[in-house]
Amino acid sequence: MSFASLIGLVVGLGLLVLGAEVLVKGASRLAAALGLSPLVIGLTIVAYGTSAPELAVSLQSVLNDEAAIAIGNVVGSNIFNVLFILGVSAIITPLVVAQQIIRLDVPIMIGISVLLLLMGLDGIVNRWEGLILVAGAVLYTVFLFTQGGAENDAAVQEEYNQEYALLEKLSIPAWVLNLTFVLAGIAILVVGSTLMVNGAIAIAEAFGVSRIIIGLTIVALGTSLPELATSVIASLHNERDIAVGNVVGSNIFNILAVVGLASVLSPHGLEIPASVLHFDLPVMIVVALACLPIFCTGNVISRWEGMVFLGYYGAYTTYLILKATQHDALPMFSSMVVWFAIPLTIVTLATVSLRAWRSGSRPVVSPNLSDPPDDQP
Repeated sequence: MSFASLIGLVVGLGLLVLGAEVLVKGASRLAAALGLSPLVIGLTIVAYGTSAPELAVSLQSVLNDEAAIAIGNVVGSNIFNVLFILGVSAIITPLVVAQQIIRLDVPIMIGISVLLLLMGLDGIVNRWEGLILVAGAVLYTVFLFTQGGAENDAAVQEEYNQEYALLEKLSIPAWVLNLTFVLAGIAILVVGSTLMVNGAIAIAEAFGVSRIIIGLTIVALGTSLPELATSVIASLHNERDIAVGNVVGSNIFNILAVVGLASVLSPHGLEIPASVLHFDLPVMIVVALACLPIFCTGNVISRWEGMVFLGYYGAYTTYLILKATQHDALPMFSSMVVWFAIPLTIVTLATVSLRAWRSGSRPVVSPNLSDPPDDQP
């Protein structure tokens, strides 16, 4: 691996973050000027904009005939988004999931995760299946536009209004400037994705690591940096609905739009390696399922749950590293995960859900988003 390849990878990562930031800034201002509500802007343009690096990298990978990086990027990013980003955000401040649309989005995220697994059972997501996913992305966006304007939680509306609303009308020069931001953001994403994909390929070849491992780790982490920054900053500002909405919306967009478009543009569809089909995709589904009881029991992601999420991401990453290096500890670690971690998770989730059902719990939402909820051990 040359020094130039490493520099290209780092520069590519930086350009992806910069491009997403510039794109979101321009697009959100234009959307606000067109009269879209702050809630819609937050759940569509911001969530989709932070997923722009995943889209750019996956499409670039397909064009370079590197399907493993494309699918690894999406699956790895979705796992990282929930376990790491929500974990870190919840540790900073317990996350209140107050808006009804989030409780609808989680089942959607679970459903399309299972759908992707079913589509890939034959080892490929073909063009027709890709078109179905793209159509799903369009329908989901329309759904958000119709439901977003119907949000009747005053605290949630105020949270999004403070973050994304523009009180002034845009002048002609401002329109041109923000349109320039959008175009510049897209151009930066293209350049950054090219540098990052080429750098990732060089690293994989130099260390003898498979493309899929690189996609699940380095590429997935890099393309998720905008989501990480958005959610962590939102948590620090007590904008906890934004932190959760950004992650869930991005995960849905990654499957529907990123995988869908990559499958459509690939000459023979998007191939899914057997290792992803048998391990990483099921992990992604389990991670999505883990959100359901946590989001629905009191509508709070507490600090201890955030620490559990981080612990599981550490275990997942450790497994990938051991597998990539063919370490002697891999069989023992795999047995520990299968016979200890997974049963413990199932028992914990079942206990939490049963306790909430018996107590007839209702969403616990702080009337003032500046007042954090009690952390529930």
